[in-house]
This record gives sequence, C-alpha cells and structure tokens, in this order.
Amino acid sequence: MNHPTPPPTKVAIIGAGMVGLSTAWFLQEHGVEVEVLDRDGVAAGSSWGNAGWITPGLSTPLPDPAVLSYGIKAVVSPSSPVYVPVTGDPRLLRFLAKFTRNSTMRRWSKSMRALVPINECALPAFDELTAGGVSSPVHEATSFIAGYRTRAETEFLRTEFEHIAASGQEMGFEELTGEQVREIEPTFSTEVGAGIRLLGQRYLNPIEYTHALADSVRARGGKIRDGADVTGITDEAKGVRLAIAGGGSETFDRVVVATGTWLDDLVRPFGVRTHVQAGRGYSFSVPIDHVPHGPVYLPNERVACTPLGDRLRVAGMMEFRPPEAPLDQRRVEAVVEAARPFLSGVDLDDRQDEWVGSRPCTPDGLPLIGASSSPHVHVAGGHGMWGMTLGPATGQLLAKTIVTGRPAPELTPFDPRR
Repeated sequence: MNHPTPPPTKVAIIGAGMVGLSTAWFLQEHGVEVEVLDRDGVAAGSSWGNAGWITPGLSTPLPDPAVLSYGIKAVVSPSSPVYVPVTGDPRLLRFLAKFTRNSTMRRWSKSMRALVPINECALPAFDELTAGGVSSPVHEATSFIAGYRTRAETEFLRTEFEHIAASGQEMGFEELTGEQVREIEPTFSTEVGAGIRLLGQRYLNPIEYTHALADSVRARGGKIRDGADVTGITDEAKGVRLAIAGGGSETFDRVVVATGTWLDDLVRPFGVRTHVQAGRGYSFSVPIDHVPHGPVYLPNERVACTPLGDRLRVAGMMEFRPPEAPLDQRRVEAVVEAARPFLSGVDLDDRQDEWVGSRPCTPDGLPLIGASSSPHVHVAGGHGMWGMTLGPATGQLLAKTIVTGRPAPELTPFDPRR
C-alpha cells in the first residue's frame, strides 16, 4: 500500500503526559526522531495526581446510565461525587447535553465494544515499555478490593461486569464477605460488610512512572522541552510549522497533539469538532498504619485509593468545571467524608499533596486518536479516566499508524473527526 505522504523522519509531540510520552517512545521504536514540547513540563497535567490504576478490565465509557440516576439536585451539590456547577457556559451545556444522550445502555454497550480491542493492548504495551528499559515498576495488584456496606450493594458492579463480558471483554473477580475483606486487607473498616476482589489488574506511581518514561525517551535520543507553549499549527506542503510562544516557529514532518483538556484550540482548524471537557479529579496523600497490597476501591463513594510508598493516595470526584479553576477545598472535604467511614488506620486529616487535575473527557466516552483532516496532524487525547491505563497502547497503535500510513483497526472507532 502506498503512503499518502512519505514516512516521517522527525515528529513533534505536544504534551509530555502519559499519552504524549508513550507516543514518542513507540515512534522511536520505528526509528523516528522525536521532540516533545510541553508548556509546563513532564507530568504537569492529569499524569501527576491520578490514582495510578492500570485497569483495562475497568476501562469503560464514562457516559453511563448510572450517572443519570444522580439527578439535577445531586449533581449541583458540592458534596456530590459527580459535580456540575450551575453555569451559563454554552460549550459546557452542549457537552452535558451530548453526554446525557450517550448515557443510555444501548450507547454505553456500543462504546464498550469499541474499547475492547484497545483495552486488550494495554498490558502488553506496558510490558514492552518495561522490556525496553522504562525503569519505574508496574505492580501486579495481588489485592485489589472494592468495598461495600452490604452484599446487595455489590449488585451494580457485578451487573457491570456482566455487561462488560457481553461486550467481549472478561473481568475476573471474586466475591468476599466483610470478614474476608479485612483478613486480606486490614485497611478496610468494620463498616465494610462485603467486597469484590478484582483480578488481573495492575497499579503504579504515576508521577514516578511518567518521569521514568521521559528519561527513557531522552536516553534513546529524544528531546523534551519544558516551557514550550505551542500556540498554533500551520499545515504545509511537506509537514507542519509550529508557532511557539516567545520562540518563533519550527518545522516537523508530523505533529501529534496530546494536550489533554487543551486539545480543542490546536486541532479544531483540522476538522476536529468534538469538545474535550475537563472532568476534574481531586487527590491527596495520607499516612497509613498498614500499607495495602494493592488498590482500595469504594465504588459507591467513587473514591479510589492507591499505595504510594508508605502513604496512601486518595482520589475522587468528577467535577465539570474549567481546567484553570482553582482547587476547591469543598471537593477535598467531600472525598474525605465519603471515605472516612470505610478506612481503618488512615489519618485523613494529615493530608499532603492536595491536587486537582483535569481528565480530558469526550461526550461519547471514547478517546480521539488518529489523523485529522491533515495527514500531517494527528490527535491523541480525550481518554477521560483511562489515560494512564491506555496511554501506552494509544502510543503504540498511533506510532504504527503514523509510520506505516495504515490506520490501526483498533483505532477506527476513535476517529478524531467523528
């Protein structure tokens, strides 16, 4: 098959998060020279403070029929795990309308089937990064437990696993009593009367891993430039010209835009009309008497906890607000009060590293991965809650697409121009 354009020799990647750095690394596997540009630095966005779960078994579309069950009164409450401020922002209102239309079982199932092929690539892509020298460990989650007050409350997750299986993806799990939960993981309190142990998943320290990935890109000859704010992209006959704030312009054969929540402005001129909305999440770390053997999950409260060294990272909240809005202490307190009854030996009042970051969400829950209307401009973003899990698979598939000129079939549902 002939290339519509010659294979690239030099590619710019805008965005030094998990998705952008993974794309750079896998382009290097094909012998491509790469330069990563970021206005702030490595892992400055969502890759810094997320929960660090590597859970392809749970990578599902964010627009979910369960979201509709919250109701208007709930989602405008500061303590709600899904928070939408009262707003007149037309772009956010259009996003929410489309998000709501996609929150049906029929559309969820269609999107879930679209995610299965890339989910299956997730763990092998991490294995390839490890074999290629990325030094930060990816831990097997020997204990990954979702805790509930009663067995009846586990029905929703068990039903979700049935829907996931019906879409062609298996998620192994075991049901546990409250006593079994605490025997395996003393981090759970006596408030937990039932649990589900998730099998075959992994976790990592997100900031350490992302920096190790950046170190590997540099060690293999790649360049990473902090403080490089790309303000525009010009399509030219043989490549692209990037305008850089305060630094003139530079040319490359191709560019990959992996700027997360800030995708819109750079790629809209190239036929990408889907708005990427900030779904902001909060996290902090706390001391813990007993470091758990894996992630601790409170599904009803939408709180995710991960052991990072001798501390526990606690993360939660889905807040649809502008990415530049300041950290709202009420959201932190909401996460604390939601988690407090279910955790033992955890000092939730001794918090460090309080953080808010913007997950890049699309209205249909599917990422934007692939070529734009220009063969020189590619997009990689909009992964919602699953950028850490799917970043390496995205980079691997997109790099192959860019170099061969043949779109990877796993990426077909994620056409940025859909």
